[in-house]
Amino acid sequence: MTRMPIFALALAAIATPLAAEEVNVYSLRQPELIQPLFDRFTEKTGIEVNVATIDKGMVERLVNEGDRSPADLVMTVDIARLAEVVDAGVTQPVESEVLTANIPAEFRDPGNQWFGLTTRARVVYASKERVADGEVTTYEDLADPKWKGRICTRPGTHDYNLGLTAAMIEHHGIDYTREWLKGLKANLAKKPEGNDRAQVKSIWAGECDISLGNTYYMGKMLEDPEQQEWANSVRIIYPVFENGGTHMNVSGVAMTKAAPNREAALKLMEFLASDEAQQIYAELNYEFPVKPGVALSPVVASWGEFTPDTLNLMDVARSRPAALKLMEEVNFDG
Repeated sequence: MTRMPIFALALAAIATPLAAEEVNVYSLRQPELIQPLFDRFTEKTGIEVNVATIDKGMVERLVNEGDRSPADLVMTVDIARLAEVVDAGVTQPVESEVLTANIPAEFRDPGNQWFGLTTRARVVYASKERVADGEVTTYEDLADPKWKGRICTRPGTHDYNLGLTAAMIEHHGIDYTREWLKGLKANLAKKPEGNDRAQVKSIWAGECDISLGNTYYMGKMLEDPEQQEWANSVRIIYPVFENGGTHMNVSGVAMTKAAPNREAALKLMEFLASDEAQQIYAELNYEFPVKPGVALSPVVASWGEFTPDTLNLMDVARSRPAALKLMEEVNFDG
């Protein structure tokens, strides 16, 4: 299958008329996580999907492109990122009976500007050898001095950790969360760096005993011969907030205001919310489907059951700026 090079997508789309049956996607998601879905969609419909992976500056790019933007859809992770594209005025509402029926209300924007496609839990990876069952049960407990020198994490300013911190603010307020961050920082075994998989490697290497991570990385590590040993050295623990459940976040999609291929883009959105696509997400990406009734991957199911937190995701998104301010105030990554 021939695809337009990523670097040429925007220029070519502006310079020449786009084919009627194609969709252009700006994505913050790792390409390998979503390409199988696009391949299946093209196989079913004949509609080509061109993907531009944009690590930074997606909103600024869409704002600058305005009505000339070649992008039909934006795909991203983290509720704050979804809220950001909506707040920037670069998306449009989408009315679809399929999306409304397949995606529960808590996983879509009240104004139909964005739609969640998968959820993921922010969990604790714990050493099988050095952490006893029941030794960690809550996020609040991570600030307890008993963990001094035992915790690893990626940077606090990363979206995933900012989301968790924003949820802590929603549960307990600014002052409590500031002290919690100070306690968590004091318990770090080393400076925050790397990604979630790197933290599990650090546990395997004996550099720390527990780390924060998203659930699906366990599945990805188990697939990789080089990383299987890391994965097998830890177990997943689903912590909860003292007055809530396990922190959840979403990946999602929004249609851009410009959307030159609106009908084809809507077809792709509806496909991503279908049983087939949700099962692909579950089986290949080890994520939690948002569509009720779609089975978890057996690997994910083996990690046990948990109670998701019930905080409104838009409330969490609104507390993200405060979370970032606190991270910088306590110099978490310093």
